[in-house]
Amino acid sequence: MGLFRRLRGRAQERVGGPVMDPAFGDPVARTLVDALKARDWRAARDVLTPVTDPDDRAYLMEAAGRVDGVQDWIGEWVAAEPDSTLPVLVRGCHAFYWAWEARGNKRAQHTGQDQFREFHKRLLVAENLLDEVADRDPDDVTCRAWLVATSRARQVDADEAAARFDAVVTRHPGHQVAHEHRLQYLCPKWFGTEEAMFSLARAATASAPEGSMLPALIAAAHIEKWLELPAEEDDAYMRSDEVGAELVAAAEKSILHPTFRPGLGLAPRAGLFALALELAHEFDTAARVFDLLGDQVSEWPWGYVGEPVAAFVRSRDWVREHVS
Repeated sequence: MGLFRRLRGRAQERVGGPVMDPAFGDPVARTLVDALKARDWRAARDVLTPVTDPDDRAYLMEAAGRVDGVQDWIGEWVAAEPDSTLPVLVRGCHAFYWAWEARGNKRAQHTGQDQFREFHKRLLVAENLLDEVADRDPDDVTCRAWLVATSRARQVDADEAAARFDAVVTRHPGHQVAHEHRLQYLCPKWFGTEEAMFSLARAATASAPEGSMLPALIAAAHIEKWLELPAEEDDAYMRSDEVGAELVAAAEKSILHPTFRPGLGLAPRAGLFALALELAHEFDTAARVFDLLGDQVSEWPWGYVGEPVAAFVRSRDWVREHVS
């Protein structure tokens, strides 16, 4: 695990340059984040209402979900516009992240019972709100995508989890966020198998149009497998010809394809490619991804390998040192 070894050796080093930005440098997301921080629900509504593309709306909900304090005041918006499902949707999506904030990111054996109780309490709030939106607006794809997300945290059974995912993809087949949360459910560390995880990633990649970000699922699946391998096997796995070739092909079909246009949601998906390609020692392709990313750092996937900004910079520097 070469990157982990480098991180352990320089764990306390501080780096400059890139910073975590919940808006990922996007002006629309920045306006939404600023409105929510200011408790200005009218401005937040005006940002979200014209955004009808299911993926773009989901990316904005990801940004909204990481704004602190929203649950303290958003009831004002719900009460002010009782006929609208939009404030209920924002509240429900945000409550999913609010729940994980209570739990923390450590594995179960390192999480206290009080944290778990608050986690499940907040998850129930999220599910109830999302179910309300689905009941009132059955074609709302975003609430159904976040019900895919809560299926893992709420530990719903396999049939119910599959039904939630199907409810999204029958309405929007290439929904990025729903696919990502479905892949997490199918990870061996949660409720699935390695075969199921890769089957989803490869099927979605094969059916994705050129320039789509869905092939980032290939990178996500390889990173998840790498994280679970014993120390004596992980580097060899990532540096195998087969893994490297699959990662490069996925990146070339996705964010490195000539038809790709950067926009909302880029940072985490490009980050998956950057990290996976660096681990695979596909340095030339990784460098192209880092050039596309610029200074955009996301908690996922960089939080897997240390403090996100430090991990991002070290990986980028390592890649650039090895570009041919």
